[in-house]
Amino acid sequence: MCHACVMDSVQRQLLDRRRLLKAAAGFGLGGAAFAAGIPAPARAQPAATGRVVDLTHTLFPDFPAFDEGPQFALEKKFDLAKDGYNLHIIRVNEHVGTHLDAPLHFSADGISVAEIPVERLVAPLAVLDLRARAAEDPDAQVTPDDVKAWIAEYGELPAGACVALLSGWDSRVAEGTFKNLDAEGRMRFPGFHPEAVAYLLEETEAGGIAVDTLSLDHGLSPDFATHRDWLGAGRWGLECAANLAELPASGATIVVGAPKFQGGTGGPTRAIALI
Repeated sequence: MCHACVMDSVQRQLLDRRRLLKAAAGFGLGGAAFAAGIPAPARAQPAATGRVVDLTHTLFPDFPAFDEGPQFALEKKFDLAKDGYNLHIIRVNEHVGTHLDAPLHFSADGISVAEIPVERLVAPLAVLDLRARAAEDPDAQVTPDDVKAWIAEYGELPAGACVALLSGWDSRVAEGTFKNLDAEGRMRFPGFHPEAVAYLLEETEAGGIAVDTLSLDHGLSPDFATHRDWLGAGRWGLECAANLAELPASGATIVVGAPKFQGGTGGPTRAIALI
């Protein structure tokens, strides 16, 4: 099937999905979902250009992580020449590379990565461009004012939206400065301020947040307050995203290919965006 045909088909499906979600909202399903503490299903926007952008870093053994040492490994178990096929055993930290944080990661009774309803993993994207600020200040954080400025320019956040921090930090993976350790060994990188999370929870129906840095919290966070408050409220987070600079501030749709590990607190993820 030709590329144009594929994209036309995807667009028709997304439009049909929007109609269904609108009808569901009319019957009060969105409100019921929020009454249960879960964001209403995302209203995905139809693709406008037909572009698909990979938001995922290639995972390799020395990908920077909070824990020291390799957090990912492929162990060759079967070899094509010897056994007739290739097969690896994968050993991986749940939270390395481009990965999803499930509510269970920072809550005693939150849902696991396998329990996140799949419709929550397709979401309209709101991209907050903090590159200029991050270039001057590695400790820059998304604030309520940043969210309000986006809303003032583009309109209210759609229900279930993913709010993404674009700091330009993704290029540092290849440069070897992703963790950005200072002279005291402290990590210095941007993230979401807890006040921004409080605003999103109280004033919007956002369902996810994403960062192109190592953590939802900024590097100097002493207590992971953003993780605790956001994931504890039943939302999800995407860390170590790539290529956010290729997306418009509004109008793209993120598709989060989260793993489905029983009891998992998260896991390496193939995330893409439709524009």
